[in-house]
Amino acid sequence: MKESQALSKAEPMPVQLVMYTRSYCHLCDDMQQALAPLVAQHDIDLVLVDVDADPHSLALYDELVPVLVARLADGSEQQICHYFLDVVRLTAFLSEQST
Repeated sequence: MKESQALSKAEPMPVQLVMYTRSYCHLCDDMQQALAPLVAQHDIDLVLVDVDADPHSLALYDELVPVLVARLADGSEQQICHYFLDVVRLTAFLSEQST
């Protein structure tokens, strides 16, 4: 491969997922465990946010935790699922991002 070709191909950015969680939440623990193989398999940057430590997140997601959202390139967030990991929806989202 020529050097100019190598420079023109940008490295894909990892997908950033944010999981809104809280302490002593068995559903949060379950979702985090279910996510582990997908995080290992794909280029995913998983960020955990404790809703009880952030008033804005608490106002948005208090009764819905755990909530999994994707942080998009424009800074917005797209909710993937809450309560339980929706593998089909997450896989579809990841497929969209890789194209």
